[in-house]
Amino acid sequence: MTNTLTHYLCIGCPLGCRLEVEADDDTIVEIRGFSCKKGKEYAEQEHTDPRRMVTTTVMVIDGLWPRLPVRTAQAVPRDMVQAVCDALREVTLLAPVEMGQVIATNILGTDIDVIASRDIPHV
Repeated sequence: MTNTLTHYLCIGCPLGCRLEVEADDDTIVEIRGFSCKKGKEYAEQEHTDPRRMVTTTVMVIDGLWPRLPVRTAQAVPRDMVQAVCDALREVTLLAPVEMGQVIATNILGTDIDVIASRDIPHV
């Protein structure tokens, strides 16, 4: 068993602390460098299960604009970001669309919905 040291830049608050996570295989031994509770939580999450919000656009037919900005309602596992974007590339909606409307339910089995980020009226 060898301890590894991984570095992260915290985005939990404006301080931007430089975090160090010392781990023994899959077990976190110590987290250093955080100035607040959010930093420690961020380091634990980033080290064990990194997640990202996904924002992209989908096609809209008969809308004032041809593309609708959408986002995931929660962060998805980091290794699924590209697959979520690929799946959303296949989505085409018919206007009108309302901000907050669910565009895709349980995207790729994640239990996370994709929602519209703005209204798109019908032309």
